[in-house]
Amino acid sequence: MKKLLLSALLLTCMQAQAQTAEQTLKVKLDANPALKASFTQTVTDINGKQIQSGSGTLALSQPNRFYWHLTQPDESLIVADGKDVWIYNPFAEEVSVLGLRDAIAASPITLLVHRDKSTWAKFTIRAKGKCFDILPKAADTGIQQVEVCFDGNTLTRLSLDDTQGNNSVFELSNQQSLTNEDNTLFSFTPPEGVSVDDQRPHNGQ
Repeated sequence: MKKLLLSALLLTCMQAQAQTAEQTLKVKLDANPALKASFTQTVTDINGKQIQSGSGTLALSQPNRFYWHLTQPDESLIVADGKDVWIYNPFAEEVSVLGLRDAIAASPITLLVHRDKSTWAKFTIRAKGKCFDILPKAADTGIQQVEVCFDGNTLTRLSLDDTQGNNSVFELSNQQSLTNEDNTLFSFTPPEGVSVDDQRPHNGQ
């Protein structure tokens, strides 16, 4: 009986800690519901060898709007406009477009701008000092873990571990609140002549 009571108490404590970590993360994200920042990117492989570095601009706006523009060394662009997610490769002249729900299922990073309770329930949140680990509960995503770090309530660092063992780290700087003019970042129209791979469900959800 004592062992059962101890196990139940331990489980309750673990659940409370997980809930607290999720709530704390949401508070920090809600403190900056719309921001823009510069970033530097470093990618290392499973052996810790650097395989890519770059820089660009990141913008987030709740709910469901996301802008990620890598400008160096090769340009690429990801735009979530609140309904769809556009992935543009200028070099290949290709655009892929996904429904928002599919993008959320694929990457925990979308939690930064998403507030749907059923979506958050698909991830485990763990507090770790100034950082939070976001882990998908399903095993069929391309991302194993996302780490987000803060200085106070200021988002300073993102780290992504994929299923191939690669780690991508984004160090943020020059954080600013979005202006009305910045709202144009969250809209995308495929350039004329590029190939468009539309992967959205027929109903557009």
